[in-house]
Amino acid sequence: MQTKLQEQLAPADAEVILNCLPKRIREALIARAIEIEYPVEAVVEMAIASFLDTEALGFADCKPGRGQSTT
Repeated sequence: MQTKLQEQLAPADAEVILNCLPKRIREALIARAIEIEYPVEAVVEMAIASFLDTEALGFADCKPGRGQSTT
C-alpha cells in the first residue's frame, strides 16, 4: 500500500490531535477557528507550524529553525 503525502492536516487527524490536548487549549483552538471563520484543522495546523517556524503559514511553509533568534 502506498501512502499519500498531504500538504494539509486532514479534519479527522485534527480531531485526534484536539482530543489529546488539555480542554482549555482545545477550546481555545476551536474558539479561534470560529472567530476567524477557518476550519479547525487549519487553525491546528497553523498553531503547530507557527510553533516550529514563526514565519510559516502552514505545514507546507514550515522550515523548523527559520525565524527563530539564535542570539
